[in-house]
Amino acid sequence: MMEAKDWISGLVGVVILALGLLPLLNARGVGPSWFGLSLPVKLLSYVVVIGGFYLIINSFIEITNSNIVGWLSFFVAAVITVLGVLQVLGKISWISGMVFNIIFIIIGLFLMIATFAMEM
Repeated sequence: MMEAKDWISGLVGVVILALGLLPLLNARGVGPSWFGLSLPVKLLSYVVVIGGFYLIINSFIEITNSNIVGWLSFFVAAVITVLGVLQVLGKISWISGMVFNIIFIIIGLFLMIATFAMEM
């Protein structure tokens, strides 16, 4: 049975996916101009860290349910979280807005997958 934590994961995944997908679509001329609003890189870094950490938590739930998708989610989340933390600490500076959009799409997709994978 689907629980509230599952639906919250899916909702957070949709929001983060939209944060990444809408600016990319706007760059291609799709959608209204406010889709292309660019957020400060520092704020995007924090969203990546928080989203990656949330995906790590969901991955543990997937793994404890003996779901192989959990391990893939965990490794993706770990890499994304480390990149976000390094960006926040100022150790790397090559992550641009477009890279953040792609990372958001990846986090969003994995969180939406976790919505169903946590119950398998």
